[in-house]
Amino acid sequence: MAAAEPARPRRASSHRAGNGEGQDRERPGRAAPRRRSGKSGAAAAMRAAAQQLAELLGRLPDSVSSLKPTEDGWEAEVEVVELERIPDTTSVMASYRVALDEEGELISYERTRRYTRGMIDRPT
Repeated sequence: MAAAEPARPRRASSHRAGNGEGQDRERPGRAAPRRRSGKSGAAAAMRAAAQQLAELLGRLPDSVSSLKPTEDGWEAEVEVVELERIPDTTSVMASYRVALDEEGELISYERTRRYTRGMIDRPT
């Protein structure tokens, strides 16, 4: 049996590393993301939106379907099971729009839609 080779460290390429150099040339029409001091990253904002909405509603979120930066912080769409049914494709779901400030604190939320889990969006 041959000895396994040691793992080689991987080098991050500039287009994957997100170092900001050359990104505008590789992706025309898209500006590099703005970073303000104190502004949390997208992953932290997703977790904050889901956790804080769960505290307010008393229900665990099913998913975060969208997240976008705003002038004041972040805006997320969070999907929540409002009424569990059997089979689960008939469970009632709700979509909530959640606004977070730059530090990831929940500013506001509103339910924007209710639907059954098995329902799909129709193309417009």
